[in-house]
Amino acid sequence: MTKLFIRNIRVSSINLYKNYTTITKPATSLKINDKEFVTDDYTNITPKILSYLNRDLHLKKDNPISIVRQRIVNYFYSSFTHGGNPIFSVYDNLSPVVTTKQNFDDLLIPEDHPSRTKSDCYYVNRKTLLRAHMTAHQSELLRSGLDNFLMIGDVYRRDEIDSTHFPVFHQVDAVRSQRKEQLFQEHSGLELFEPMFDSKNPHMFENSINDPNKQSCHSLEATKLMETQLKTHLIGLVHALFGDNVKHRWVDAYFPFTHPSWELEIFYENNWLEVLGCGIVRNEILANAGPNNTIAYAFGLGLERIAMALYKIPDIRLMWSEDSGFVSQFQNKKLNEKITYKAVSSYPQCTNDISFWLPSDVTIDTFTNNDFYDLVRDVGGDIIEQVKLKDKFVHPKTKKHSLCYSIIYRHLERTLTQAEVNKVHKEIEKAIVKAFNVVIR
Repeated sequence: MTKLFIRNIRVSSINLYKNYTTITKPATSLKINDKEFVTDDYTNITPKILSYLNRDLHLKKDNPISIVRQRIVNYFYSSFTHGGNPIFSVYDNLSPVVTTKQNFDDLLIPEDHPSRTKSDCYYVNRKTLLRAHMTAHQSELLRSGLDNFLMIGDVYRRDEIDSTHFPVFHQVDAVRSQRKEQLFQEHSGLELFEPMFDSKNPHMFENSINDPNKQSCHSLEATKLMETQLKTHLIGLVHALFGDNVKHRWVDAYFPFTHPSWELEIFYENNWLEVLGCGIVRNEILANAGPNNTIAYAFGLGLERIAMALYKIPDIRLMWSEDSGFVSQFQNKKLNEKITYKAVSSYPQCTNDISFWLPSDVTIDTFTNNDFYDLVRDVGGDIIEQVKLKDKFVHPKTKKHSLCYSIIYRHLERTLTQAEVNKVHKEIEKAIVKAFNVVIR
């Protein structure tokens, strides 16, 4: 839900990463959280990604991600109560290893959806992966009988490298479902579903999303009332985080697991910033999970994006820093205190280019950038600040294809020497030659 729920990134017709995974992991098994998993041709988790597991920044006291998490939880605890008790339950220690059924099938994500590709996700094997969104736990929680809950944790996606993208980030996803008597407390004559829909046999009715205003099974009154509640609640959340005067706008969106769907943007620092995606949960998901007589809304947002905007943090890597100069700025603060991050010091960048000829059976259009980014990150670690595709070239005579990337190195806590950078850069060159069968120019 929103780009923070499911990100559609280009699909490559060839995946070169299989060679790289072969040389970096055991050929038959992979151990994650003391559990052994059989590997296969889909396995593409790198040692660097595994090193981020169990860091739990969203639960780490005084980390800006954790501060934002607590502010969001407090909003829902205070805004939704019954008999003096909060009606939302919170799940923030769910295992990040999920099945493809949890991450995709339970959410009606089509087999050919780009978000399923190896270039987007970190697969343990063909049937198991590191969750790409917290919504992966939605159906299991619904099956357990829950109706209002927040899912909070770390999610994993293969992506570009720059100051706002990292292969691990943190999400809050939520579901609120209501029965007829809850939704229509003051209008008992209204119905959740259209007359032809039988909630006791939902699979006998083919639900459709052809109408932009609602799902075919839902009554218009139920959909509109849920939409009003959803948008009112989320505007309240944004006001709680950014202040009552922040401007906002709703943008129509499409997600496989909700309809209708929207993205919420706020006007912040002279730009429109997307903060979350949301919508009315597809009834098929609810029916498959058990509650056939309810209607629900859901939303998802990224904690890093909110924290970076709120506290003026310029680089997403800082969230992982244990440097006292960074950590101390968020220690012993009141939860809603206004904090503006101040750079401890500014260390210079080092930039090295890397150019290579592709194998004869690979072109500049079929080479998968995310495979290259993962390799660079795995070899260079957190001193890799950014990787940019600088140039594409096809030799006019030989027709060989070449790519050139600029790799920007910067340590967050000290100055890197050019000699250090050159050594790491040379290791990256060796790794890409072995992994992708390229020829360094």
